[in-house]
Amino acid sequence: MLPLGESYQLGSLGSKLHAALASREARSIRRRLPEPSVLGKQSLIDFTSNDYLSLSTSPLLRERFLQKITKKERGQILGSAGSRLLVNPDAHHRLERRLESILSRPSRNEYDTPQVGILFNSGFDANVSFFTCIPQSGDLIILDEYIHASVWDGLKASRVTQDCVKSFQHNSIESFCAVLESLLNDTNPSDSSASVAERLRSGTSSLFVAVESLYSMDGTLSPLREINRLLAKFLPKRNGYLIVDEAHATGIYGPPHRPGCGRASQLGLDGECRVLARLHTFGKALAGSGAILLTTPLLTSYLINYARPLIYTTALAHPNVVLVEAAFDLMVEGKTEQLSTHLLALSSYLASLLQSELEQARISPDFVCLPPHLIPSAHASSSTSNPFALPSSVSSSSDSPHPSAPIIPLLTPYPRPLSAHLLTLGMNARPITWPTVPRGKERVRVCLHSGNTRKDVESLVSGVVEWARAWTEQVKNSLTTESLQTQSKL
Repeated sequence: MLPLGESYQLGSLGSKLHAALASREARSIRRRLPEPSVLGKQSLIDFTSNDYLSLSTSPLLRERFLQKITKKERGQILGSAGSRLLVNPDAHHRLERRLESILSRPSRNEYDTPQVGILFNSGFDANVSFFTCIPQSGDLIILDEYIHASVWDGLKASRVTQDCVKSFQHNSIESFCAVLESLLNDTNPSDSSASVAERLRSGTSSLFVAVESLYSMDGTLSPLREINRLLAKFLPKRNGYLIVDEAHATGIYGPPHRPGCGRASQLGLDGECRVLARLHTFGKALAGSGAILLTTPLLTSYLINYARPLIYTTALAHPNVVLVEAAFDLMVEGKTEQLSTHLLALSSYLASLLQSELEQARISPDFVCLPPHLIPSAHASSSTSNPFALPSSVSSSSDSPHPSAPIIPLLTPYPRPLSAHLLTLGMNARPITWPTVPRGKERVRVCLHSGNTRKDVESLVSGVVEWARAWTEQVKNSLTTESLQTQSKL
C-alpha cells in the first residue's frame, strides 16, 4: 500500500504506478539502486562496474587531472555556461579536434571522408540523436538483436517506419546475410515509391547497420570486417553504412601504435567510407563522462541543426572535459596499454580456469556455465551455402578463437542466489535478468578490471564452483523428496 500522504497526492496515478511496481516485485524483476558505496573504498572485490582500466581510482589520472585543471591559463574551471549553441567553450572545441586526430587514422583514398567529432553528454544522447535524425524516410535499418536500448529509442522517434527496421540474430553473419538478401530481393512496390530492392540497388535509399563493437551483457565482439565487406559487395552504390558503438571497447582495444582507439581502429576500419559513424564514450574504461560521435562534416552539421539532445541541453561541465583530456593523455602516452594487456590476460585466465574447474567438479551446464564463445571446444566456424555468405576464411576471421573481453557472463537460471553467495564471500557480481536480457538468458555478469588480480579471479572461480556444488545437491535432495512423496501416495 502507498503511504497515506503519497496516496492522497497522487490518487489514481499512484495506484497505477504502485500496481506496476508490485507486478515487477512479484516476478522478481523490480530494479533498485544498490547500496551507496565510495569508489576505491569498497570492502567488496569489484566484479560489477564498467571501470575496466581501474582509472577511477588511479593516482596517476588524479594527479594529471589536478595539474591540468589548476593551470593559470585556464579561465573557466566550473560549469559550461549553457548549450553548445549558445556558448562554445574553447576546452570543448579543443577536445573535439584532439580526439579526431587520436581516434581516426588519415584517409587512404578519395572516398574515405575525414571524420569530425561532436561531444554529447552521454552515449545514450548520441545514439538517440543519430538514429532520430540521420536516417531519412524510405531508408532501411538492420540491427543486431542485442543493440543498445538507446538505438531503439532513437528509431522510434525517427522518420523510418517500423517495417523498414529489421534485426538479425546476435553476431550471426548467416542471419545478417539472410536479412540483407530479403531486402535486396523485396520487389513489392510501396504505396508511393519503388520497391525496397529497387531503392537499395539504385542507391536512392540508404541502409544503416547498427552494431556494438563489444556487447556489454555478453562480452562478444561484433564481426565488423565481415559486415563491412558484405556492404561493399552487395551495395556498390555506397549507400550501405555501418554505425559502430564503441562504448565498451574504448580504452581497451586498438592497433599497436594507437592503443585504446577501439575495435574499428584495431581492425583498420576507421577511415573506411562505409563506417559512417563511431561512438566513443568516456564513462567506462576512461573514468569520465560524456561521449564523442565521429562522423562526416555534413552529418555533424545536420546533428547540430536537428539533434534535440544536443541542442536543448547544457553542455558537459568544464571539469568533465578536463578529466577526459587527462585520460586521453595517459592513453596516448601508452600508460594505459599495460592496464588493458593485464585486463585481457586476466579475462582469458578466468574463462580457462572456470571451465576447467566446472568440468572437474562435473557441474551440469543446467546450473551454471560459460557461453559457447568462451568454450574453445564449442566454438567452430560454420559454413553455409547462402550466396550472400563470405568464404569461411573470411567469416571466421574475427571469431577463431574469440578474442578476450573484460565481460564474462556466467549463465545460470539462478542468478540471484549465485550473486548472493558471492556477496557473502566479499565479491560483488550482479545478477542480470529479463527484461535487461532475454528470458532464458539470465546470468551473473562478471566485469573484470585492471585492478583485479589473479588471486581475485581464483577466489571468484572457487566461489562459483562451491555454490554450484551446494545448489546441485540442494536441487537433487528436493527432487528426491518430491519423488518419495509421490511414491507414498501411490
